[in-house]
Amino acid sequence: MMRLLAAVSVIVAAGALAVGTATGAGAGTAPAAGAATLHGTWQKLPAAPVTRQPVGMVSVWTGREMIIHGSFLAAGMITGGVTFAYRPATRTWVRLPDGPRPMNLQTPDVAAWTGTRMLVVGLTNGSYNPAANAWRKIAGPTMSMSDAVTGWTGRQFLAWGGTCCGETTTRDGISYNPVSNTWTKLPPAPFEPRGRARGAWTGKDLVVAGGFTEPGTSSSALRDGAAYNPATGKWRKIALMPGTFTYPYGPAVWDGREVLFLSNSSARGLAYNPATNRWRNLPVMPLPRGGFAAVWTGHYVLVWGGLSGPGNQPPAHGEAYNPVTNQWTALPAAPIGGRADPVAVWTGRQMIAWGGAKGTTAYTDGAAFTPR
Repeated sequence: MMRLLAAVSVIVAAGALAVGTATGAGAGTAPAAGAATLHGTWQKLPAAPVTRQPVGMVSVWTGREMIIHGSFLAAGMITGGVTFAYRPATRTWVRLPDGPRPMNLQTPDVAAWTGTRMLVVGLTNGSYNPAANAWRKIAGPTMSMSDAVTGWTGRQFLAWGGTCCGETTTRDGISYNPVSNTWTKLPPAPFEPRGRARGAWTGKDLVVAGGFTEPGTSSSALRDGAAYNPATGKWRKIALMPGTFTYPYGPAVWDGREVLFLSNSSARGLAYNPATNRWRNLPVMPLPRGGFAAVWTGHYVLVWGGLSGPGNQPPAHGEAYNPVTNQWTALPAAPIGGRADPVAVWTGRQMIAWGGAKGTTAYTDGAAFTPR
């Protein structure tokens, strides 16, 4: 039972489990007068085919639909998975087969789109094929996916640094081959063990940097990192992070040129350029927040959701970061209430955000933002 409760707590952290369900309550106010705003329009999504929010939600964009997968709980036990999809071309939702029953283990799910299938690794360990509308069970990973840096290379799924419960350290990683349905251990990274490192797949390397020798404390923050190249099977060390990058920090996003390490506080984020092996400071996000969704559009990083301040309140609006101008601008206010930990995807035309939680309320609504 202790193991199960620990597993549930990990899933809650990843997916913002909350008691109760709501739709559309408390939409944010407009950006402040005079604030630079990224022009575009929001559209509220139709009602989803679920009446309560799953925990541990993950999502992918297939080129046609946003697939969301999560788990339902009853009396502290996982009762099964649930999968559904939103199709923006027709503004319709569909229920999909629920997939393999998730295991009660100390790991969340992470997801990747391979071009033909949705891989859901960690808790569920399944592969969903939209063309066949069918799941198949896949081999489970040999480490937790909690706080893992992950990426799909086009041939294999990479995961590095996943640790149990967010408080342990490692320097190990693994790769998954969908053709052989097997996991392989990566060479150890060329730095000391750590937890809560951040990074992203660049199209060539899995870049990993930062983290903590003692994940529960901010005083043990690390500044070194490395990049793993699956073509050669080797790591190389990268330049040290500037000392201006401080705990805590949020997700990392690859923009085609740099890995953007976004901050989830009033601290600056950083950008790492693999071609030059150099770091630069990012400007502070005007409305800092934690638990936000971030997507790359090809021009901007769009940030929406999250909570901030002593009262853990949602910011009035989202933000957009332009790497070319190195500036943040405000998004128009969304037609749904602010919340932490929504799932979000970029479709090539719009950002779709769904779900999330604020306090004891879990939301089952969403909206789409189309930049102009």
